[in-house]
Amino acid sequence: MTDLADLTATELLAGYASGAFSPVEAARAALDRIERTDRAVNAFVRVDAEEALAAAAESAERWRRGEPAGLVDGVPVSVKDILLQRGGPTLRGSWTVRAEGPPWDEDAPAVARLREHGAVFLGKTTTPEFGWKGVTDSPRHGVTGNPYDPRRTAGGSSGGSAAAVALGAGPLSLGTDGGGSVRIPASFSGVFALKPTYGRVPLYPASPFGTLAHVGPMTRDARDAALLMDVITGPDWRDWSQLGAAPGGFRAALGEAEGGVAGLRVAYSPSFGGRVAVDPEVAAAVERAAHRLAEAGARVEEADPGFADPVEAFHVLWFSGAARVVQPLGPEDRERLDPGLREVCEQGARYSALDYLAAVDERMALGQAMGRFHAAYDLLVTPTMPITAFEAGVEVPKGSGHRRWTGWTPFTYPFNLTQQPAASVPCGLDRAGLPIGVQVVGARHADTLVLRAAHALYASGAADISPPGGS
Repeated sequence: MTDLADLTATELLAGYASGAFSPVEAARAALDRIERTDRAVNAFVRVDAEEALAAAAESAERWRRGEPAGLVDGVPVSVKDILLQRGGPTLRGSWTVRAEGPPWDEDAPAVARLREHGAVFLGKTTTPEFGWKGVTDSPRHGVTGNPYDPRRTAGGSSGGSAAAVALGAGPLSLGTDGGGSVRIPASFSGVFALKPTYGRVPLYPASPFGTLAHVGPMTRDARDAALLMDVITGPDWRDWSQLGAAPGGFRAALGEAEGGVAGLRVAYSPSFGGRVAVDPEVAAAVERAAHRLAEAGARVEEADPGFADPVEAFHVLWFSGAARVVQPLGPEDRERLDPGLREVCEQGARYSALDYLAAVDERMALGQAMGRFHAAYDLLVTPTMPITAFEAGVEVPKGSGHRRWTGWTPFTYPFNLTQQPAASVPCGLDRAGLPIGVQVVGARHADTLVLRAAHALYASGAADISPPGGS
């Protein structure tokens, strides 16, 4: 018999509707999976088993009456411990956040929409301190391991959410992405993630990293992500920059009747014009995925967007945001910070307003360049990561020569600067059995097009990889 923890949200909902099983059974399966696997990977900072089972029982009664509350009624979900979720503290991986502080009685917008649609909240997932880097370890909650090999990193900063989804601890999770933070762990952990166009998913409180930060779904496949997007893009007055839901909805955009990817102009950039050194196994898997899109009818050609590495501009904006996060802290609390975070905060505090505005100018120029590029191409396909998962507990791979996490994530942070939608789709395993991801990038507001292409990759079998042994 299929373990309910291994089903997608779409499959769970079909089972609830048919009466094959109930939300209580699904919640118990997810909680059992957490019990069996989380000691090895450390995906959760808090598990709310009693509350989850109570919510699942309420959902089961609604389904019995034929009156589900919404699109994800009874589906087990988790939430990255950066986003507010009422009923418990949001600690952000930091000892400087006091659990006994605020009343913790407010949901972030995406969490509120999930609650309105009947989701069953399993708990909060791990993050590096304040979500500052591309791996997941923090002074407060320790190291999160990869579901395929706990000695390796799950990626970050939404590493706990990625590991939870990969291991069957709920098919849906909310992550955040300021420089790759849903796509990096999705690539390393073998799951799907979408960084939507900025503003597509309302965010509150506003991120100290400003308009680099996005909320995005982390799921088993593109279909579940479309379902989750139809929920979390609901309006919320607390975010004045919100865009609202996509016209027609996200699930409708996946229908084969709309033509899939046939006729789409797809640029395939294997290494940003030779600028990025890509592991040969990663390069081969991503090339196969590009071929699958061509076989599905897309017009794929090798083409490079041609921009110079914007990493210094990104650092100015990102490190300044980090400095703002810790600005209220006294000397004693600063000593408790992750040493790497303390370093980038000190660097960020040294930037001037003119440095910041110069970075904004570079960001605008990059956005214009990508706008021009997308006048010729509907989508851009790249590796999500140039490497597979490395040793857990370190910011950069040993011997890489990189100083900061941005050194090994060259394909992700540019599209936070430009605010474009970008997804990571699993596309293979390397010889060590570690996942590889392919990134699909669209023009701003082309979120549904990105999901259509991702769905086509799943339909083609390109995303079929073996699950982690722990599940």
